[in-house]
Amino acid sequence: MIKNYLKVTWRNLLRNKAHAFINMAGLSVGLVCSLLIMLWVQNELDMDSWFKNGSRIYSVYELQNYDHKLHGNYNTPGRTTEEMKKTLPEVQYGVNMGFDQWDTFQVGNKILKISGTSAGEDYFKIFSFKLLQGSAKTALNTPASLSISHKMANQFFGSADAAIGKTIRYENSKNFTVTAVYEDMPNNSSQKFDFIMNWYQFLDENTWARDWGNQGPSAVVMLRPDADPVKFAKKIPHFLDTYNGTIRKTSNFIIDLGMIRYSDVYLRGNFEDGKFVGGRIEYVRIFSIVAVFILLIACINFMNLTTARSVKRAKEIGVRKVVGAVRSALIGQFIAESLLITTLSVVVSLVLLVVLLPFFNQVTQKQIELPFYDAAFWLKLVSITLITGLVSGSYPALFLSSFNPVKVLKGALKLDTGTTLFRKGLVVFQFVLSIVLITGTVVISGQMNFIQSKNLGYDRENLVYIPLEGTLTAKYSIVKQEALKMPGVQSITRITTTPTNIQNGTGGVDWIGKDPNVSIQFTQASVGYDFVKTMNIKVLQGRDFSKDFATDSVGYIMNEAALKRIGYKNPIGQPLTFWGKHGKIVGIIKDFHFNSMHEEIKPLILRCAENENYGSILLRTQPGKTREALASMEKLCKQLNPAFPFNYNFSDEEYQKLYQNEQIIGKLSDAFAFLAIFISCLGLLGLAMFTAEQRFKEIGIRKVLGASVSSLFGLLSSEFMVLVVIALLIASPIAWYATSKWLQGFAYRTPIQWWMFALSGAMIILIALATVSFQSIKAALINPIKSLRSE
Repeated sequence: MIKNYLKVTWRNLLRNKAHAFINMAGLSVGLVCSLLIMLWVQNELDMDSWFKNGSRIYSVYELQNYDHKLHGNYNTPGRTTEEMKKTLPEVQYGVNMGFDQWDTFQVGNKILKISGTSAGEDYFKIFSFKLLQGSAKTALNTPASLSISHKMANQFFGSADAAIGKTIRYENSKNFTVTAVYEDMPNNSSQKFDFIMNWYQFLDENTWARDWGNQGPSAVVMLRPDADPVKFAKKIPHFLDTYNGTIRKTSNFIIDLGMIRYSDVYLRGNFEDGKFVGGRIEYVRIFSIVAVFILLIACINFMNLTTARSVKRAKEIGVRKVVGAVRSALIGQFIAESLLITTLSVVVSLVLLVVLLPFFNQVTQKQIELPFYDAAFWLKLVSITLITGLVSGSYPALFLSSFNPVKVLKGALKLDTGTTLFRKGLVVFQFVLSIVLITGTVVISGQMNFIQSKNLGYDRENLVYIPLEGTLTAKYSIVKQEALKMPGVQSITRITTTPTNIQNGTGGVDWIGKDPNVSIQFTQASVGYDFVKTMNIKVLQGRDFSKDFATDSVGYIMNEAALKRIGYKNPIGQPLTFWGKHGKIVGIIKDFHFNSMHEEIKPLILRCAENENYGSILLRTQPGKTREALASMEKLCKQLNPAFPFNYNFSDEEYQKLYQNEQIIGKLSDAFAFLAIFISCLGLLGLAMFTAEQRFKEIGIRKVLGASVSSLFGLLSSEFMVLVVIALLIASPIAWYATSKWLQGFAYRTPIQWWMFALSGAMIILIALATVSFQSIKAALINPIKSLRSE
């Protein structure tokens, strides 16, 4: 019987090639989209979930209660896990980790800039990265210990074996011994470090991290196998009270601790009112829904086209029933047809998947591989094939098998009103989903354009960041003096961090009239002379820091948000105490964006620190002369700092990095919206072809009676246009709600305007009209003699 089903199915496919092609094309495109999204979603869900003891590994986070709000972050004091291991019996291992860093290493004449971090000695006991050389016990157990990746070992020593025990020069200031070589961190790890230094090295370079009142490093603990995570979570909120309890007693600035499974941090990184909200998990959910929608659109195509062509197969069904075919056999036949078409579509989609995956990886900045050797992948693929085949074939099978053989063989078969309405409803549903996707694409594009065009409060064009490292930190005054003589250099200053990522906060600010019952957090940074000038920030009151004023060493510049919180009416010259240093306010600057637009502009205080021993040079070049200025700077830096390669970053590029996720999501949305429309239009084309075929004789009669080509075109097209307009009316409120929720993740966002929906509607109507117009015009131009010849 199965052999017979397949034979009949194959003959039907060959007999109706156009119908089969449209069905297979729609299903193949829908399947390849869904498979790409499935691989991406799986990659996101697998991130950091593969560690051997993953169920016992937790990240510790802080909840800071200040300014009557609860703020969460993953920054903790630098000695948190060290004390937790001593005082909390549930903790088996604990590790503090520093910031991601790019440092210079040298072996012989080879000097390379490498990415890495600092971590406690329990690092490899918690995270089960494979060690090629060395052991987890000794990898980071001394201040001179250095663990490196296989890649770094090959770069400097040629192999992992050759690297172990060797000395490597760090920042041209210290020697480290390679105590372990680990396998390059896998793609499904959020950590991508090529070196890891001992934690005490970090504390020596960043003495502030030893202070319990400072936060910055991250903390990760692994609980003992018999520990109860729920009970442990209840013990740690007030853990810091022992070390900085005076803060809780003397102010409203309260710090509590919490914990979250380490594998969840990557997906749930956002806090709001002290709770986890959103993060990358939102995109996982959105695209999972998109994958289902696109596959559903493809299935609807199949159902619609098969149902619409039912008249063509009516006589076949009637004859089969007359000669004794039972309904269950007919249902089996049509389900078999659906499964065969789906299987062929899956094969085509796998070929497309192999071709498209490199481009998909390039867009998503991932390294996803096809898991052909993974049984789970094939199980999912078989499940998708069966579900798709059954969903797309179930209604046509039930519908076609229900035909009355007497009516069919008499030629009296007509589709009832319910069937026609159902078919139209499917078309409307398809286009509702397509319109929601295309409207989302328009809104995302509008937000990205808003981000690109918004005035940040400073000029990011022709602004270059050069890291202060090696001897440049001590020779900054020479660098500045020489740079100002170079052609193409307009201005130069320095800052402790890049202007697009100023994160350091403090509550250690006092002023006259401060409410002792309110704790306010200020973002702070130290900058050099001419910072405001170099950044091209508008000065509202007062002036920039200048070498002409010796008192600027205890002078402060603040933004509008900070002035609003402090409340001075005439701020210039007013006293301000910062970390116990008494000084005066010398300038008020207009608010500028120093973080992404996901966050509101925070109160910012700038301290003058022309001779700070770390940070970056900010170089403002003259328009059109950036290359010339950088060439001169490179020559100067190599002369003053020969042990370090010359590195720089452009401000506008660093700004773009703040929105990498949104840019990727925008590109994916564009692609999937286009493909959803393509699939929907394939179905529309198939229905237009069938409608024209069904009304072949009607068109001939109308032409004989004098109907024009344009009137016939309108007659054939209007039915479909009405369906698209109905879909637009239904989709608009859905799209508005969905895009509003997405935009809420931005503190600064473009308003949702009527023209966005009008643009989406116009696009979808034009695309649908173009889809059906060819077939409608072709039918309207047919010679009526051909259609009426048999009458």
